[in-house]
Amino acid sequence: MPLPPRRRPHPPLTSYDNAARASAAAVIEHYSTSFGWATRLLHEPVRTHVRCIYALVRVADELVDDDQQPWDADQRSRLLDGLQDETHRAIEAGGSANLVVHAFALTAAEHHIGADLIDPFFDSMRADLSVTVHDQQSLSGYVYGSAEVVGLMCLRVFVGGDHEAYHDLAPGARRLGAAFQKVNFLRDLRADQDLLGRTYFPGIDLGTFTDRERDLLLDDIDADLRTAALAISRLPPSSRRAVHAAHALFAALSARLRATPAAQISRERVRVPDLVKAQIVARSALVAR
Repeated sequence: MPLPPRRRPHPPLTSYDNAARASAAAVIEHYSTSFGWATRLLHEPVRTHVRCIYALVRVADELVDDDQQPWDADQRSRLLDGLQDETHRAIEAGGSANLVVHAFALTAAEHHIGADLIDPFFDSMRADLSVTVHDQQSLSGYVYGSAEVVGLMCLRVFVGGDHEAYHDLAPGARRLGAAFQKVNFLRDLRADQDLLGRTYFPGIDLGTFTDRERDLLLDDIDADLRTAALAISRLPPSSRRAVHAAHALFAALSARLRATPAAQISRERVRVPDLVKAQIVARSALVAR
C-alpha cells in the first residue's frame, strides 16, 4: 500500500473549528461508551483527531442503520452519497457547513487521509443498503472498508507522518479493526438478521447456530487480536494506552461470547458490564505506559 506523505501543519484554529471538534466529541460520547472511555487515554492532539475520524464514521453508519428514521433505502443512499461528496469537498476547500464533516476534514488535511481510505469506507456503508447475505469474498471487502481502513486512518494520526512506522504497524491496525468489526457482528447476530435483514457471516443461521460455529468464528477473531497485540507495544506513547484499552475491551467481549451458549447469542446481545469496562481501562492506563 502507498505510504502517506508527511502530515501538513494546520493554521491556528478558529472558533468554528473548535465548535466542529466539540460536535465530533459529542457524537462519540453519545453513541459509544467503550470507545469514549478508551479515547480518554489518548494524549492531545491525538485524542481530538481520532474523535473527529470516528464521528464521521458514526454518522455514516447511522444514516444506513438507524431504523427509527423514516428514510427508505433510496433516501439513505442519497444521504450517504451526499455525505461522501461533502467530505471530499471539505478536504479540498478546507471547510464544511456540516460540523462533523468540517472536523474530519481538518484531521484529514493535516494527516493526509485521502480517497484511498475514505472511499472504501463509504463503499462498505453503501453495501449495507443492497447486500443482505455475504459470501467470504464480499465479507472480506466489507470488513476492509468498514473497519480496517478506519484503523489505518487512526494510525496515520498515531504515527504523525512517520512513514516507516506506518508501514510497519499497518498490518496490526488492519487486524485490530477487523477483530472489532467481527466481534460486533457476532454479538449482534439477531439484530442484524431480524431488524436489518443482513447476514454477515456466510452460512450462519440464527435457527441452527451452534457452539462449534461460535468457536470457529471466535478462533478467527482471536487470531486477529493476537496479531494486533504484537503491534501495540510499538505504538507511540501518545496512543499506546488507549489502543491497549480498546484491544482489552474487545478481548474481554470475545471471551464472554465464547463462554455464552450459541443459542443465547442468537437470542440476545452479549455485553461487558460497565464496571468491568472501567476496570479494564484503568488497568490499561497502568500496564501500557
